[in-house]
Amino acid sequence: MQPWPRTEEEAFAVQDALRSRVVPAEGPQTPATVAGLDVAYSDDDSRLAAAVVVLNTADLSIADTAVVRGVPAFPYVPGLFAFREVPALLDALERLTVRPDVLICDGHGLAHPRRFGLAAHLGVLTDLPSFGVGKTRLVGDWEPVGEPRGARSALVDAGETVGAVLRTRTGVKPVFVSVGHRIDLDRACELTLRLTPHYRLPETTRVADRACRDLLS
Repeated sequence: MQPWPRTEEEAFAVQDALRSRVVPAEGPQTPATVAGLDVAYSDDDSRLAAAVVVLNTADLSIADTAVVRGVPAFPYVPGLFAFREVPALLDALERLTVRPDVLICDGHGLAHPRRFGLAAHLGVLTDLPSFGVGKTRLVGDWEPVGEPRGARSALVDAGETVGAVLRTRTGVKPVFVSVGHRIDLDRACELTLRLTPHYRLPETTRVADRACRDLLS
């Protein structure tokens, strides 16, 4: 494995190199397992906890969990946020005993200023289907989204559709779905709706968020 980037220039070069390895694909139609990935930070930003929680797609029960403590691997730089978290998340992924069929990140994939957010980065490095579900947008604009659950609008940046603004709960703020690697937007949105039976955010995100916060406390 090559040394982790230390400068912005090195990180941009890594993004450029890895972006060319993103594979467009429909993705698995009925994945048996899905993994949620999330990272929590200490109040002073000096420590982090990374969690990967694998759920059985059929009933959303937990199949496996891995959590690790660490430190941010890169300074905070807009557009390079993945470089802070990827090493710890890869460490957690390696500790799993169940290999997930799909990775779902609390972040973005294609909907990124350089079209290579955390979901794309992790997808390429693991070669697993991956996408992001963000609470807020990073880039792009969209037309108003219908109020019913399942309504969606294209997220467009510089004339390119980079994701979808998806309503997971009727009358509740939508989420921002964008593909990372080996899965298409329709499949990612379909899976996001399957994982939000009761709440705005996918169960993968909710469970992983609890796991990393518990480890950090």
